[in-house]
Amino acid sequence: MTPAARLAATIDLLSRIDETPRPADATVSGYFRERRFIGAKDRAAISEHVYRLLRRRARLGWWIERFGGEARPRTLALADLILGGAEPAAAERLFSGGTYAPAPLSPEQRDLARKLAGHTLFHPDMPESVVAECPPWAESELRDALGPRFATELAALEEPAPLDLRVNPLQATRQQALERLQSEGIRAAPTRLSPLGIRVEGRPAIASLASYKEGWVEIQDEGSQLVALLAGARPGQQVVDFCAGAGGKTLAIAAMMANKGRVIATDVLAGRLMRARERFRRAGVHNVQARALEGENDPWIKRHKASFDRVLVDAPCSGTGTWRRNPDMRWRPLGPGLGELIPLQARLLASAARLVKPGGRLIYATCSMLPAENQRQAESFLAAHPDFAPVDAAEAWRETIGTLGGPEPPSSPYLNLTPARDGTDGFFAAFFDRKAKADAQAEDVSKPLD
Repeated sequence: MTPAARLAATIDLLSRIDETPRPADATVSGYFRERRFIGAKDRAAISEHVYRLLRRRARLGWWIERFGGEARPRTLALADLILGGAEPAAAERLFSGGTYAPAPLSPEQRDLARKLAGHTLFHPDMPESVVAECPPWAESELRDALGPRFATELAALEEPAPLDLRVNPLQATRQQALERLQSEGIRAAPTRLSPLGIRVEGRPAIASLASYKEGWVEIQDEGSQLVALLAGARPGQQVVDFCAGAGGKTLAIAAMMANKGRVIATDVLAGRLMRARERFRRAGVHNVQARALEGENDPWIKRHKASFDRVLVDAPCSGTGTWRRNPDMRWRPLGPGLGELIPLQARLLASAARLVKPGGRLIYATCSMLPAENQRQAESFLAAHPDFAPVDAAEAWRETIGTLGGPEPPSSPYLNLTPARDGTDGFFAAFFDRKAKADAQAEDVSKPLD
C-alpha cells in the first residue's frame, strides 16, 4: 500500500471505531478480516497509526479546537502529520483524492494545516489533564488515587503495553519456557514481580508458536498474573472464579492447584465461558467446571453458600488500569458508567461472599485505579459484613507469591499496581477472611446491647 492508501485506511478505521459500540481492538480485527488483501506489514502500520491517534486524541483535539476546527478522524490525522513535522504541502499531497488516497483537504483543513505548521504536539498552555490524556469523568478520582504521581502514571498509560506471558507450571518451569521461546526465535526475559511471568520483546505472533499451542505459556499481563496467584488456591481446595470472563485467571488458579481440587468458573456471559474451555484443554487443566449464571442472585449461589475455600471476584469496572491497551476507553462508553458499575460491584461482592466457607478467603479485584471502585468499595463491604476480616496485602503476598520467591508488594493494606511504578496494568486487590463461627459468635457476644 502507498502511504496515502495507509492514511486513508487509518482514517476509515478510526471513523469505524468512533461509530461502533465495540472495543477498538475488536473493531480493528473485524476491519482486517473483511480486507484480507491488506498485507501483514500494512496491517501493522495502519494499526499502529490508529492507536497512536487514540493515545494522542486530547492533545490533537486541543490544537484543532485552538484554531477553530473540529476534532474528527480526518482532522486528527492531519494534525498528527503536521505536528509530527510534515509540511502542509506534503500533507496535501497525501490527501490527494487519488486512487485509494483520502479525499482532498477542504479550504478550512488547508488553513488548519498552515496554522499548525511549526508547532509540536506539546504546548505550555495545555491543561495538565490534556497533556495526560485524562478524560474529565476520571480526573478527580485519579488525582485522589495517584496524588503527586498523577502526571507520571498518566504518561505511562499513554505508552503501548508490553507483551507478557504466564508460564503454565503444569507443563514447564519458567526457565524451560524461556529456553524454548528462545529456540523459537523469541527474545524474552523474566518479569520482575510475577514468579511465573515472561516479558516478550516486540509483538511476535505468540499464538502461532508451538510453546503456546502446547500450553506451555498463556498471554496474560503481569498484574493479572499476580492477582490470580494472590488468591492463594492450594491443591485439593474448592475455588470459585466468580467473574471468570475468558478464563485467564481461572487457568492460573487451576495450575497452582496442580489439577487437584475443583475450580468453578462462573460468568453471566455463557459464550465467553464456552470459548474459555479451549484454553483449559490446551493448558492441560482438568479440574475446572464452567457455570453460566443468570446474575448475582442465581439460585446456584444460594445452593452452594459457605462451600468454598477461595472466591475471587474480578469485578466489571471502568478499566482505567488498561488504558495502555484500550486507549479508546478514555473517550467513549463501552458499557455501564461509574454510576452503574459501583452498585453492581457491591452487589457482586456481597453475592460472592455467600459462597465463602468459615475460614475461607474472598478476594476482590479490579483493573481500575479509581478509589470509588477499589478501596472505598472494600471499606463499604467490611462495614456491611462483620463476619469478614481484612487481610493485609503484604501478608497475603508472603503466604502466596512470597513462597515462590517473589518480592514484597508495592503497597498495603491493599494491592495497588500501576504502570509507571510497577510496569504492569493498573490493578487493585483486597483480601477478606471469613471468620470461623466461634470467632464471629464471640465477637457478637462481646458487643454491648442497645
